[in-house]
Amino acid sequence: MHSKYSRACSKDSDLEHLTWWARRKGVTLMGTGDFTHPAWFERLRENLVPAEPGLFRLRDEMDRDISRTLPDSVAARKVRFMLSVEISTIYSKGGRSRKIHHLVYMPDFASAEAFNGKLGQIGDLSSDGRPIVGMDSRDLLEATLSSGDGAYLVPAHVWTPWFGVFGSKSGFDTLEECYGDLTDHIFALETGLSSDPAMNWRVSGLDGYRLVSYSDAHSPPIVGRETTVFDTDLDYFGILEALRTGTGHAGTIEFFPEEGKYHVDGHRKCGVRMDPQETEKRGGICPMCGRKLTVGVLSRVEDLADRPAGRRPDGAAGFRNLVPLPEIVGEILRVGPKSKKVRGEVDRLTTAMGPELAILEEVPVEDIAVHSPRLAEAVGRLRRGEVTKEPGYDGEFGVIRVLEPDEPKPANAGDPPMHELKPANVDDPPTLF
Repeated sequence: MHSKYSRACSKDSDLEHLTWWARRKGVTLMGTGDFTHPAWFERLRENLVPAEPGLFRLRDEMDRDISRTLPDSVAARKVRFMLSVEISTIYSKGGRSRKIHHLVYMPDFASAEAFNGKLGQIGDLSSDGRPIVGMDSRDLLEATLSSGDGAYLVPAHVWTPWFGVFGSKSGFDTLEECYGDLTDHIFALETGLSSDPAMNWRVSGLDGYRLVSYSDAHSPPIVGRETTVFDTDLDYFGILEALRTGTGHAGTIEFFPEEGKYHVDGHRKCGVRMDPQETEKRGGICPMCGRKLTVGVLSRVEDLADRPAGRRPDGAAGFRNLVPLPEIVGEILRVGPKSKKVRGEVDRLTTAMGPELAILEEVPVEDIAVHSPRLAEAVGRLRRGEVTKEPGYDGEFGVIRVLEPDEPKPANAGDPPMHELKPANVDDPPTLF
């Protein structure tokens, strides 16, 4: 998660909007994001109160105001926060520049304050909600562990080229190269949008790690685009134990990895996209301009893999690939997923059937059909994995389609006539409060 104090993040990324969207999506527990930023840290202290062990909730009066703006189907859902931050470390090691992103979690404000004090001696924490520090990843891990009992670190989006621990541009081939003598304190890895667990299972050296997925939300409406599912008590330390041991770690809900911005190799300026075999054949060079391609996640997994695709390690938690509900509704209405028409339709659907994630995963297709036959057809296809994929590359998101662009719309589908649908200004954030 990120707050409004992070660069390139929505001004609505505050506790009120994040809570509103968590309820609408069906998310129970979120990171606060950005707790190293002084202004955000103070807002967290002012507006969060202790709930279950290591977790926090909004002050009662704020929570009541939010609930009044939501339909009954989602208004009463419990939402909790845990203190989290993403840290960017930039340093030189092994003769190369390293740029690695990490997720850091703290069980209480005293531990977070101790951690902030250590990082504040190295970098300017007020410049960005996701601070950049000139610090070895191993030393960041040490600073995390020494800040409080239960503090832990998870390498973020581990395969992405520029900032992943295994990334092609500045990463390592093993966790030991990155974290050295403290590697045993790493027990979970974040897959990122461009990979899913099945891709990670190809590397036997990762078998002992729990695989998690998170939204990396830069605006509240994309809360829950990727999530991790736990079968534990709602308790910071229960979740920590699940990540350490695997017991209670129930799996993840993922993008189709092809939708991620770095799934395959390519050069965006030239519109060149390649699979790993073609990249290898061309020596990693763009055929249009002669420059180096950005080597994506799929190629990097191939480099380190020692198993064929399709092998699942014993005891590995499962996962499910989904497409966010606004994207599906946008396909049906043939407008952008951020348009006002889509927002209105998703409002109608969640009022009738509950949170977005429940509609995608749990609500019977026949019940969805009562409210939108076209959506019922799309969700059925999604659950069967019947999608069309155009993989992302070099910073360009991929496209996942559940419906074909030229597919005729069935009669009496229950959706508004196409001539009534006009794209809205997709950059306008919703006004909630």
